[in-house]
Formats: sequence, structure tokens, C-alpha cells
Amino acid sequence: MKLDTIHHGDCREVLAALPEKSVDLVFADPPYNLQLQGDLWRPNMTRVDAVDDEWDQFADFAAYDQFTREWLTACRRILKGTGTLWVIGSYHNIYRVGSILQDLGYWFLNDVVWVKTNPMPNFRGVRLTNAHETLLWCKKSKDQKKYTFNYHAMKALNDDKQMRSDWELPLCTGAERLRVNGEKAHTTQKPEALLYRIILASSNPGDVILDPFFGTGTTGAVAKKLGRHYIGIEREARYIEAAQARLDAIQPAPVDAEILGKVATKRDAPRLPFAALLEGGLLVPGQTLYLDRRRDVAAAVLADGTLRAADGARGSIHKLGAALRGLPACNGWEHWFYEDEAGALRVIDELRARLRAERGGQAVVVP
Repeated sequence: MKLDTIHHGDCREVLAALPEKSVDLVFADPPYNLQLQGDLWRPNMTRVDAVDDEWDQFADFAAYDQFTREWLTACRRILKGTGTLWVIGSYHNIYRVGSILQDLGYWFLNDVVWVKTNPMPNFRGVRLTNAHETLLWCKKSKDQKKYTFNYHAMKALNDDKQMRSDWELPLCTGAERLRVNGEKAHTTQKPEALLYRIILASSNPGDVILDPFFGTGTTGAVAKKLGRHYIGIEREARYIEAAQARLDAIQPAPVDAEILGKVATKRDAPRLPFAALLEGGLLVPGQTLYLDRRRDVAAAVLADGTLRAADGARGSIHKLGAALRGLPACNGWEHWFYEDEAGALRVIDELRARLRAERGGQAVVVP
């Protein structure tokens, strides 16, 4: 599979030729089937450059649904078992797309509202200004356990506040808007800021990102800047020409995962069993651990790495913690405490971090 390239053709045919489970992330900006009725004019009698391209024309809803089902099915085949898909749309199509996604087995992770800070007014004044579009973020199935979400990177991007699902971003305008002979190269070019968030949130440096409706290459441009690989599919030769020129002008990203948004977290650290703390001499058999700082629930550490409560119940730090608290699950690393030399209680996860560091070069991770 050739990376960092644009395929010319119908996405359904090109996708069928790509290897199964070969792509980490799909971003799709499909035709919206806008169903425009005649020309639209501004109050000053200038004509609005609306989306009336042939590629957005469908005979009826059934034809659009069939087209949508075919390309979404093809994308699901080429997504890796850890991959996800983003698709964007307006009220004209996103509800139909969402229904088909669920019918095909995709599982929603989020819907995101792109709130346009500079939307086009409703010139006729007969309905509300359309000031947003909707993105659907999905994994391949309900049962899929692993997928990429760079929570800490998104939090940092949002001034150290948890990123929300309403994104206020402007339309693609000014110097970013590609033009050919003074005219827009594409009627629906998306802003790079939008793709920046999507790619940073749900992929890692070196991942393969596929865009089945590549247009003028916004997905590829942001992927290249963030050190990801891209595969574009586009049926219109004039768009490919504009996209390729745009991509050729971008310098390759530095080979540095941290620069490109990869933040080390506890999930990335090597796994260590609780018994390793005993083997490393950080805890000893018979030592008492407490389930919280109140010291009202205690258990003894056994030589095999299990714990024994006062009533004789035994189990791992996770299972015994859950049983003693009557909870379905418990992360024992974060809920059991040991007493240090000064008599203060400290969470046992600190011992795990110390042992990892002693065993060689594990970077400090974000909690």
C-alpha cells in the first residue's frame, strides 16, 4: 500500500483495492446532498457561490443512502481493529449517515458540533442561520476495546481544560482558501484547524489516515504537518492537481513524537504486576496496606502478591479492593496505601513508578 499519495477514482472502487485492516483513522467529508432549489442571491443582488457541483447530485434519498452504505462498508473493512472513523455533515445528510453507521455496526464515541464563528447569513430571512455542522466519531464496533484518544494533548490544546464537544472555529477563508484563477478551487474546503483537532485527538505520529473524499487535500496537509501518513481518494482531477501542489509545498514534520502531540501516559508504561514490588523490596510480606487514608479498611500483603483482609478474604489488589468496597471494579494501584518511614500514607502507585524508573529509562508520565 503506497502511502502519502492521492488515488484518482471513485472511493468505493479504490477502497476495495486497499488491504484489509490497513488504516488507523478515516476522516470523511462526503457529499451532503444539499438539495438546493434554484440560485441564491444576496441583498445587493450578487449571486452566492453555492454548492451545485455534479458530485453533490443524487436522484433521491434512496440513491444517496445506497452510496453512503457502500463507502462506509468499504471503510470499515480497511480500518484496523483499533481504528476509528470521523464523518462530517449538515442537517441535510448527517442523520441519514448516522443511521447507516449504526446499521453497519459502527459504535458512536462522540458527536461534535463545529460552531462556525463566521457563518453565511440566511439572506432570505426565512429560517435560522445555519451556523454549525456535525461530526460523528465512531469505532468499528461496540466490542472494540482499544482505540486512540490523546486526551492529554486535547486538554493541553484547550488551555489545560478538558476538551468539549462544541468546537468554535471559523470557516476556511483568506490565504488558506485555495483559488484557481481567482475562483475557489473547491466549494466546501474545510479549515485546517478542524482537521488539526481531529488528527491530534485520534491518531499518533506515523499512523495512516485515509480520506475517501480528499478534495483539495486538507486532511493530507494537516497529516503531513503532524507526522502522520495520508491516503487520499478523489474522483475530480482538478481537485487532485490543487491538492498535490498544496502538499508538495509542505515541509515534512520533524521525527519527534512529543513535538507531534504524543504525550506519554500511564497506559503507555510497561506493565508491572503487584508482586514485582515484593521482588524489588519495596514492600515486604506481612506489611499492612490501607484501602483509603482513613485506615478503616486494611489488608496484609502475602508473599504471592495477593492481599488478605481481616475477615480472611483474599484477592488481588484490584479484586479485593472492589469486594471490600462493594464495587464492580477497583484500580488497586490508586486505592491502596502504604505507610512510609515518616508514618504518612502514600498510594502504592508511587512504588510502581519508582520501580519502573529503577528498571530502566521509563519516562515520567502524565497521571
